[in-house]
Amino acid sequence: MTLQRRELLALLAAPGAALAAPDCSDAPGQPYLPPCKPWTKGLEGQRKADMGDGRFMNPVLAGDRPDPSVLKDGDDYYLTHSSFEALPGLLIWHSRDLVNWRPVANALLEPVGSVWAPDLCKHMGRYYLYLPIKAQPNDILVTWADRIEGPWSKPQPLGLSRHIDPTHVVGEDGQRWLFLSGGDRIRLSADGLKTVGAVEHVYDPWRYPDDWDVESFSPEGPKMLFHGGWWHMLLAVGGTAGPPTGHMVIAARSRSLDGPWEQAPHNPLMRTRSPRERWWSRGHGSLVQGPKGDWWMLYHGYENSFHTLGRQMLLAPARFSADGWFHVDVDDGVPLPKPQGGRALPHGLPLSDDFAGSALKTHWQFLSGGAGQLARARVADGKLHLRAVGKDPGDSPPLGFIQGDPAFEVELDVDFDEGVQIGLMMFYSPKLYAGMGANAKGFRLLRYGQDLRGAPRPAGIARRLQLKLKCVRHVLTLYSRRDATQPWTKFTVQMDVSGYHHNVGGGFASLRPAIYAAGSGEARFANLRYRALD
Repeated sequence: MTLQRRELLALLAAPGAALAAPDCSDAPGQPYLPPCKPWTKGLEGQRKADMGDGRFMNPVLAGDRPDPSVLKDGDDYYLTHSSFEALPGLLIWHSRDLVNWRPVANALLEPVGSVWAPDLCKHMGRYYLYLPIKAQPNDILVTWADRIEGPWSKPQPLGLSRHIDPTHVVGEDGQRWLFLSGGDRIRLSADGLKTVGAVEHVYDPWRYPDDWDVESFSPEGPKMLFHGGWWHMLLAVGGTAGPPTGHMVIAARSRSLDGPWEQAPHNPLMRTRSPRERWWSRGHGSLVQGPKGDWWMLYHGYENSFHTLGRQMLLAPARFSADGWFHVDVDDGVPLPKPQGGRALPHGLPLSDDFAGSALKTHWQFLSGGAGQLARARVADGKLHLRAVGKDPGDSPPLGFIQGDPAFEVELDVDFDEGVQIGLMMFYSPKLYAGMGANAKGFRLLRYGQDLRGAPRPAGIARRLQLKLKCVRHVLTLYSRRDATQPWTKFTVQMDVSGYHHNVGGGFASLRPAIYAAGSGEARFANLRYRALD
């Protein structure tokens, strides 16, 4: 047991502590148990990290927020994360204490491909986003803004098709660089919008022992920090999913960005060591200084047995030792003292929507489909009007949102034109989804990424109805009724959706509540209500 863990347990056992430590074992030889004490409940009962007593419990951002890139800007912190095919993308978040985060704006409003680990930075008063994309061709793009809220410039290509995960850094001489996957880098122009010269290899990443259970080497996600006369480089290796013990954070340091780089003697700095732990595939870490000058690492991980929620954003204390190396202290499943100082902003965002106003709220995204999808949706008269395309969710890109609760329900009102099929479902990809559809003739069963067959329609239901989806620890149950004066009728099939995730379907995404409209005509959705369940 480390000193850090003893101190934490002593804090939890102290008289007057608001909550006891969760009675869930991570001791060797013991199975993992789901957290026995609930998180603090935020908006709509959603999980909230801040416990209100000077402690927090991961995740600090629940749901699919992978590859976090954090920027300290005076007393403010901003971050964004990978958005892949979903659009609008690159939602920027704001915090004053690293634990409570509120959404600001989406920086990406046009399809550019699948957006992987971005880098958010600021130079000479201007904000920049460097974003790698998987497209035709692959590339790394750059966009900029004079205000964090935007507007952000049109992304422009840098011509880097063989690398991912850029990070911007300014050298000792003022020269701007992008460090890239694989231990490579490339020089940037003074305005940061072009590359200069060729890619250089400057670092051979540390390798783990051959007998570890790891997906692949895959050195990626370099993050840079200058501290105590040293440049510190963090990398993620081990693959981002696969075996729970695969992903990890390693470090190296150098007196100069040119190298040579010295491997951290205690590599890896962070790793899931056992499938019994609450967080799997820990990796992709970024160091950031807290409000009072202490150090923290933001990183991501899968929740044990909940790959469906995607890689969630986690926070761990870090410290520099007398020899100049930094260390990360991770206590699995135990509340941690919050960073000192700062100020808690209102955390999170409501997922319920009355569709007031004339614009989609920031959490809504088209989860597939690329160009032309945003024009299909408009908000007016307290409704979301969605123009139908395609024949089923596989070719009719759905609208959905990220949620981070292991158990929740969604209900809404809908009416639709004669030639439209609508649906409420859990969507992972065009090839992997589950839920229910409805058209003028009856109901449809959606399962395994297929529109399988018809299902009985309750009496009295036509093209105006209410739908409800309940997903409780992977068990999906669906309901319908004519209106609020009627009882809910349970759909004929319940489904286990625990396998609807990256290790089965690829794509790096999460399983998300979504609606769709296929066929010809328009569907109108109203009064969407989200509620987390215990």
